[in-house]
Amino acid sequence: MGGIKRQSIQSSILISIGFAIGGINMLILAPRLLGPELLGLTRVITDAGITLATLATFGSIPVIYKFYPFYKSYLPNTKNDLPFLTGIICLIGFLIICIGGYFSSDLIERKYIARAPLFVEYSYLVYPFCFFMLVFMWLESFGWSFQKSVLTNGLREVVPRILFTIITLFLAFNFLEKNIYLLLFSLTYCIPGLILFYSLRKTNNFQFITTPSSLTRRMKGRMVNFGLFIFGAHFLNLISRTIDTFILASVSEKGLIDTAIYTIATYIVTLMEVPQRSLNSASIPVLAEAWKNKDLPKIKSIYSKSVSNLLVIALAMMALLFLNIKNLEVYLGPEFLGISSVILIIGIAKVVDLGTGANAQIIGTSSYWKVDFITNMLYTLVALPMNYFLISKYGLIGAAYSTLISIVFYNILRFGFLLLKFKLQPYSLKNLTAVLITVGTAFLALLIPRLENIYIDAVIRSIGFIILFIPLIYYFKISNELNETLRQSIARLKKMV
Repeated sequence: MGGIKRQSIQSSILISIGFAIGGINMLILAPRLLGPELLGLTRVITDAGITLATLATFGSIPVIYKFYPFYKSYLPNTKNDLPFLTGIICLIGFLIICIGGYFSSDLIERKYIARAPLFVEYSYLVYPFCFFMLVFMWLESFGWSFQKSVLTNGLREVVPRILFTIITLFLAFNFLEKNIYLLLFSLTYCIPGLILFYSLRKTNNFQFITTPSSLTRRMKGRMVNFGLFIFGAHFLNLISRTIDTFILASVSEKGLIDTAIYTIATYIVTLMEVPQRSLNSASIPVLAEAWKNKDLPKIKSIYSKSVSNLLVIALAMMALLFLNIKNLEVYLGPEFLGISSVILIIGIAKVVDLGTGANAQIIGTSSYWKVDFITNMLYTLVALPMNYFLISKYGLIGAAYSTLISIVFYNILRFGFLLLKFKLQPYSLKNLTAVLITVGTAFLALLIPRLENIYIDAVIRSIGFIILFIPLIYYFKISNELNETLRQSIARLKKMV
C-alpha cells in the first residue's frame, strides 16, 4: 500500500489545489460574472461532452488498465499494439457520435427550446468538448497504467480550472465575446491532452504499432467481452449520475437556472471526492496486478484501508458542510435559494459512496467484472425513472433525493457481492467510532454562538470542529495511514521550526 499511499497523497495535494481553484470559479467568479443561465449552459455542455466521450470509447478504456499488465509482461515496447488499437476504436466511436448528433439535432431542439433555448443555440460546442475529453481519457488510462497518476490528476483537475478562470475573467473585462468564450470553454481539455501525450511519448512505452501482436490475437475474445461489459457498466453509471442535469434543463420550470444551482451544489459536495479520485488512480493498476497474481490478502487490505481512510475524510468534510451551510446560503444570495437542502442531501449520498471504499475498482479489475455491468444496469433502472418522476414533481430537491436513494441502492449491491463471493468485509468497530466522533464533535461545534459576519463565523466554527475531531480520530487509531501521515506532518513541522 506504500506506493498507493505516496501517490494518493501527492495526487490529493494536486486535486485539492484544483478544487480550490474550482471553488473560486464556482462560488465567486461564475455566479457573479456568468450568471445562473450561462453557468448552467457550461454544466450541460460539460455533462453532455463527458457522457458522449465515454460512449465513444466503446469499452477501450477499461481494457487498457485491465490488460496492460499482460502487455507489459509478455511484449516488448516495439510490439505493444494496445495504444494504436484502442486509439482507433476511440476515433471510430467519435465519428459515430458526430453522425448520430447530426441526425438528432431536431430532437434536441424540440426538447430544450422551451426551457433552455441557450443550449439549443450552442449545442454544437458539445462535440469539440467531447473530442478533447475523449483524447484525454484515452491518454489518462495509459498514464494510470504507467503509474503517472500524479501527472494525470494534475492535468485533469488543475489545468482546465485555471483555463476556466482565465477565460471567465477575459469575458468579464470584455476581452472576449460570449460566443468566443463558449468556444474556448469547449476546448478546455486540448492543452492537458497535448501535455499528457508529450509526457507519455517521452517514456518510450507509448508506441503506435499497427501490426496486431500475438498477444492481441490470443486475447482478443476476452478483451472484447471484458471491454463491452465494463463499458456498459461505466456508461450506465455515468448516465445515472448526469441525467439529472439534462432533465433539470428540459423539465424544470427555471431550466438552466435550476441547472446552475444544482451545478454549484454538486460541485461543493464533489470536494469530498478529492481523496477518492487520487486513491482510484493509484489503486487500479495495483488491484489489476493483485488479481493477476491471485493475491486476495492484498486486495482485502486495500479494501479495508480504503474504507477507513475515505470514511473518515468524508465524515469530516460532511460535518464542515453541515456547520457552514447557513453561511454559504447567505453568501450566495437569493438567486440560489434552496441550495442548502440540496447540498446536505447529496452530501449524505457522497458519505455513503466514499464509505464503501474501493468496491467499484475491486470488482472492475476482477474476473467477475460482469457484475460491474449488472449492478450499474440495476442502478440505472432505478435512477432514470426516479430522476424523471422526482424532478418533474419536486424540482431541485427531487433531484437530490433521487441521487441519495440511487447511490445507497448501488453500493448495497456491490458490498453484498464482495461479501458473499469473496468474504470481503472491510468494516470494524473503528468505523462506527468514527461516525460517533463526527456526530459528537459536530454537535459541540454547532453550539458555538453564531456571529453576524459569516466569514468569521465559518472560520471559528470550522476550527472548533477540527480541534476536537483530529485528536480524537488520532487517539482512537481509526486509520493507521492517516495517523502515520499526521505524525510525518508534525515531524516535518518540528524540523522546519
